[in-house]
Amino acid sequence: GNGPFPGIIDLYGTGGGLPEYRACLLANYGFAVLALAFYSYEDLPKEMKEFHLEYFEEAVNYMLQHTQVKGPGIGLLGHSKGGDLCISMASFLKGITATALINGSVANVGAVLRYKDITIPPLGINPKRIKVGKSGIADIVDALNNPLEGPDKQSFIPLEKAECCFLFIVGQDDHNWKSEFFAVEGSKRLQAHGKEKPEIVCYPGAGHYIEPPFFPMCAASMHLLFGKPVMWGGEPKAHCEAQIDAWQQIQAFFRKHLSGKPSGTSSKL
Repeated sequence: GNGPFPGIIDLYGTGGGLPEYRACLLANYGFAVLALAFYSYEDLPKEMKEFHLEYFEEAVNYMLQHTQVKGPGIGLLGHSKGGDLCISMASFLKGITATALINGSVANVGAVLRYKDITIPPLGINPKRIKVGKSGIADIVDALNNPLEGPDKQSFIPLEKAECCFLFIVGQDDHNWKSEFFAVEGSKRLQAHGKEKPEIVCYPGAGHYIEPPFFPMCAASMHLLFGKPVMWGGEPKAHCEAQIDAWQQIQAFFRKHLSGKPSGTSSKL
């Protein structure tokens, strides 16, 4: 079509670089999608030490002003570390209408986040809670501290400030971190502040890397922050089925909130 189209910014996780395949696939379904790198790409920082939200704000403003992007707001899609960056964007920046998270965290993780005079520290990590089996592959699911306790409360992103709808896609066998716990606590916080209850879609047997349909399950790989191979979780059949369903859920969510049309309906004059 000729557009304009509902706009989405797509963020991946700690792998860095610029993965564009999910953005390309979404674009086939009538969305204008910006795949956004945020470190370890071209002139961006090589390491994940600190992020400035002004960089992400520039991307939001670019999309809002683009002639091919249908306003008045845009959507955010983030996986893993990209998820908590999307929550931070939704919490502090204008123009966000819908935010979808795939196994994201409601606490800031891995790097300091700064925006104007605000600083959110990363959630603490206890390496003693990492388990390493005979295979040499680490299970890091218990490594992060609880963002509801002590000084780690400062890492909890104030998502109640957001003026958007949320969708949490949760793999219940996620071994990167406790995605279901994060989704539930995010929901509690939103509702405690009088905000709309987010959609939470849980998939038993699905691991951390919930990709578009028919991508092979990534059971384990090198984790750049931990510097060792880690397990991501997931049972192949259940994970595969989750990827197919989650892809539909994500599209339906963005269609509903960005274009005002439910999934599968055509506009009539």
